[in-house]
Amino acid sequence: MSNTVLKTSRRNFVAHKGRMALSAIAVLLSVAFVCGTLVFTDTMNTTFDKLFAVTSSDVTVSPKEGKDGDETPERGRPEMLSGSAVEQVRKAEGVKNAEGGVVSMSVTVVNSKNENMGSTTGAPTIAGNWNDNELKSMKITSGHAPRGPTEVMVDADTAEKHHLALGDELRTIAITGDIRAKISGIATFTVTNPGAAIVYFDTATSQTALLGSPGAFTHVNVTAKDGVSDEQLKQNIATAVGADTYKLQTAKEAADANRKDVGSFLDVMKYVMLGFAGIAFLVGIFLIFNTFSMLVAQRTREIGLMRAIGANSGQVLKSVVVEAFLLGVVGSILGVGAGVGLAIGLMELMGSMGMHLSTDDLTIAWTTPVVGIVLGVVVTVVSAFVPARRAGKVSPMAALRESGTPGDKKAGVVRAGLGLVLTGIGGVGLYLAAAAEKAGPGSAWLGLGVVFSLIGFIVIGPLLAAGVVRVLSGVVLRPFGSVGRLAERNALRNPRRTGATAAALMIGLALVACLSVVGSSMVASATEELDKSVGADYIVNSETGQPVLPQAEQALRTMKGLDHVTAYREVAAKVTAPDGTSEEDGLGATDPTYAKDIRRKMVAGEHTAAYDKDSMSVGSEYATKHGIKLGDELTVAFTGGTTVKLKVAAITSDEGNLDKGMKYISTEAARANVPADKLPLPFMLLASAQDGQSDTAAYQSVKTAMAEYPQYKVRNQTDYKQALKDQVGQLLNMVYGLLGLAIIVAVLGVVNTLALSVVERTREIGLMRAIGLSRRQLRRMIRLESVVIALFGALLGLGLGMGWGIGAQQLLALQGLKVLEIPWPTILGVFAASALVGLFAALVPAFRAGRMNVLNAIASE
Repeated sequence: MSNTVLKTSRRNFVAHKGRMALSAIAVLLSVAFVCGTLVFTDTMNTTFDKLFAVTSSDVTVSPKEGKDGDETPERGRPEMLSGSAVEQVRKAEGVKNAEGGVVSMSVTVVNSKNENMGSTTGAPTIAGNWNDNELKSMKITSGHAPRGPTEVMVDADTAEKHHLALGDELRTIAITGDIRAKISGIATFTVTNPGAAIVYFDTATSQTALLGSPGAFTHVNVTAKDGVSDEQLKQNIATAVGADTYKLQTAKEAADANRKDVGSFLDVMKYVMLGFAGIAFLVGIFLIFNTFSMLVAQRTREIGLMRAIGANSGQVLKSVVVEAFLLGVVGSILGVGAGVGLAIGLMELMGSMGMHLSTDDLTIAWTTPVVGIVLGVVVTVVSAFVPARRAGKVSPMAALRESGTPGDKKAGVVRAGLGLVLTGIGGVGLYLAAAAEKAGPGSAWLGLGVVFSLIGFIVIGPLLAAGVVRVLSGVVLRPFGSVGRLAERNALRNPRRTGATAAALMIGLALVACLSVVGSSMVASATEELDKSVGADYIVNSETGQPVLPQAEQALRTMKGLDHVTAYREVAAKVTAPDGTSEEDGLGATDPTYAKDIRRKMVAGEHTAAYDKDSMSVGSEYATKHGIKLGDELTVAFTGGTTVKLKVAAITSDEGNLDKGMKYISTEAARANVPADKLPLPFMLLASAQDGQSDTAAYQSVKTAMAEYPQYKVRNQTDYKQALKDQVGQLLNMVYGLLGLAIIVAVLGVVNTLALSVVERTREIGLMRAIGLSRRQLRRMIRLESVVIALFGALLGLGLGMGWGIGAQQLLALQGLKVLEIPWPTILGVFAASALVGLFAALVPAFRAGRMNVLNAIASE
């Protein structure tokens, strides 16, 4: 009998292939997103692995203090080795060659038009010396290597992107000053360059212009003699120069360290994208569930005949499960192929943005198709299992009934009760999250509230459909007369089906609404905080995190028409409270005018008192935790500097979110306790115009003063608020784009439900056409039914999402997100767009219904 079951399943699958197509597309899209994400991130890992493997020397020697591998330190120049280090290393046993290298990422490269030549994707701009180690990954394809201070070589990708040619002048801005040089050569990567902009100078120029120290290097590239392993060479160098003198890394250790830095970013991107793929799978479950529920209902008579001729319930169940398995296999296999295409598309997109990824490095691990196919098949089979069980329970007597099924007029009492309980638990969770006094417990309650309210709405959907659809119909459908009433009754005919179809759309829109509320509240809170706390007229900083160079700061300080300029830097230190508790912290070292630029609410003392040479301020939470009051002394051990005792002269309130918890000292105190070569550069400048100065004129003057340094942005308060709004908006747009996949799957669900519903109601449609319903009225009825289902899902989703967003905002208020703002234009726009989605989803089903032959439809069973 098993062969019979398999044959029956195959026959049914092929017979209903058109009806299965949309479900297969849902599986395909979900699997494609998973596989595309895995292939894309694996390819990026391969690209970086190849780059790191090629560029790492057998052993790399670098300064001990540079153990974190940071070539863009806050003081504007990398850690350095003396020139004698090269000779020390060269004398070690097993060394074939030792070559000094210079690398700095604390630079900005501009062309003759003062346009930044750096990457726009976040990749660094790197300046260094051209040496033999670079030949491992690059070759000169035009011109020649730099031969003096007036020559520079640039990588081919940067040259192509910015239309640079031999003889063009580039200005490299570093802490030591500007380096003006003409392009003498162009070097092309022999491996993929992920997007960094690179310029090379000769060694002497690099040492003087980038490090400000002739003869110094940032690292030493060491090559081993034949037969000497990297580990052995590392041990030999440690013996020769002292194990703790320098930081020593083998090629593998250096590559692993670089891979770890990149890997953390890639992992975040990978798991975020997989999270959205999971949402698409969740939405797909409803589509597949609805498809098989309706197919089983339409084949009631057929299943009854199977039971009558000897098939037992288990065989019928197995038959439907096998159909689902076939659907999962076909959709998943196609999804794997589509996923590879998606990954290539993402690579092309990144290429257009400046991050170059070669298809030669396309990496498809054997686990990727396996994961995709297994996920697709399992999700499809699980989704179809409940309808399959219903099929197994069909009795032989069903063969005597007309195919199809009467509408399920009422959701089950047990289901309704369970839905109310789950929704209630979710509501309580959201309330407790909003009322929480600590972030940890509040986050747990928020997570519980979101999960239970979502499940509750899904379970209670049929019960809500009976009421909400009637209300929506009264507003949307009743104006269309009898056609509108027919559409309403069709939508209410099977509340379970309507609820499941709407739930798919509800999930995507709930997330959209939640993130919209949180994003709008973030902008509103930050804007209010800026209005309340920021007194400075202008803010100058780098969007890429580069510190403000001394020459840029000086250009602003010498500008006429400014009342004052405040430099803000952060100094690392170990702070010990009077109770003996110590912690590593960053102290805000600023000029006394910072008290004017940022209006901090005070708990005790005056903010200006913190800027005496031997004084400091602390935040109110820190003071309360450690029992600190005015006049107490804290022991401050400055990193790389001295250890001193500083008196607490002010306690700032931590109510706001701006600089919350920051401890302040004066710039004078920082300079007195941290050596000049260890003192970090400012990361931000604040400035205010003199009284009587025109805001427009002063703003333009500040922009003119900083025009030579395009790495820094000059903003007044209005521009700063707009920039913040734009950043949040860009992030939300990316999220909305990813959620679009779930919404597409949900739309397919509406299309599939309507298409199968039309097939199920074939005879009914024929009878309505026979008694006078025109094709136009029939198509309008189906479109209206689709619109009301879409609006029902949108109403549930937006309402649920706003509840989540409000709960999240109230919880985040503990971190300073105190303003709740509901983005009503977005919410109402999405609701209106849902009606258009409903219209679009009904186009094909309505067209097919209108083309039905009336006599054939009446004769259909």
